Amino acid sequence: MDKKRILIIVTGRGIGGDAGTALNVYNALEKRGYDCEIALDESAPGLLFKKNDIGWNKVIIPQAGGHSATIMTTIKAGIRAIRGVLQTRKLLKSKKFDLELGILGGGAIVGALGAKLAGIPTVSLLITPLDTKVCSHIGTPIILPENNLFLAEDIPENMVKSFSPVNDNITHGDKNKALEKIKEHSKEAKEKNPDAIEFDENKPTIVFSSGSSLFEKTAQAINQFSKYSDKYNLVLCGDPLEDSVLNYIDETKMINVGFIDWVNDLLCLADLAVLTNDGLMLHEAMVCNLPVVILKRVKWGRYHDMVSIFKGATVECDLEDLDEKIFEVMDNYDEFAKRTDEYRTAILNVDDNICAIVDGYLK
Repeated sequence: MDKKRILIIVTGRGIGGDAGTALNVYNALEKRGYDCEIALDESAPGLLFKKNDIGWNKVIIPQAGGHSATIMTTIKAGIRAIRGVLQTRKLLKSKKFDLELGILGGGAIVGALGAKLAGIPTVSLLITPLDTKVCSHIGTPIILPENNLFLAEDIPENMVKSFSPVNDNITHGDKNKALEKIKEHSKEAKEKNPDAIEFDENKPTIVFSSGSSLFEKTAQAINQFSKYSDKYNLVLCGDPLEDSVLNYIDETKMINVGFIDWVNDLLCLADLAVLTNDGLMLHEAMVCNLPVVILKRVKWGRYHDMVSIFKGATVECDLEDLDEKIFEVMDNYDEFAKRTDEYRTAILNVDDNICAIVDGYLK
């Protein structure tokens, strides 16, 4: 019997959290016995998929700016979306896909509309007001925590609330591997700068991250806290969005590992994470029983009420209150760490839940 074929259409550049979410869904569906392919925007470098030896189809996937979308960016994205939808319909029919699964933003919109024109079922993971508005009555919309509807008591019957899917390898992190890689990085940094700080195994470790890309406010945060306390190993990860962000990085006070593909190991080593109020890494931290200080409005001023979703395991703050909040969590560490257990199992079950939705259409 031939395998059922699924096209997963992904917004973004194929590098960050959008791509990570798609890869997790791809792996879960492949394990379930489906034959999956990826589609990215024609300009996307797709580095995450390339690293995992996964090729991809190219279609137009517009980006309006997510939660920061303006009328003008939405209009421009809409014009591109028309071509993208027609391309998607053609791709779905020519390769005889049985189902389309859209991952966030423009990927969800182009995918859902293209699938409707192609006459096949569609499932959409949604986080923005625009993708929710367009996809809410097509197929099965899955509402993720960044979506304003996630905390709503009543949602349409066809919608499903869900945490974000994580890779099951996140539970197999090895802190010794992280320690080895950090020490190797520190050695290289010290060769360039004799005053560069070294990792101290006797100190707790705090990870600062805004995802695959390093945003200015996260860099400001670690710079600020490094001046306030030297009781912790401070580890910064992410690829700077702009060169100016590098001005905040002082390797005599912090360890900057840049873009990494061993997040599961790093989170296993860490005692606390300072993250943004969106994205995959927040879910990964919960699975690793890692309390989180959520820094608000890091990415283009966006705000998501994650502290209400992950109650007791997180605190949130603006930059000026960061130092106080870090000490609040560390002073009550066991209580915060224990509360992460309330979310761990639910997050680890997301893959099976999405597969069950797909099964409902195809089996």
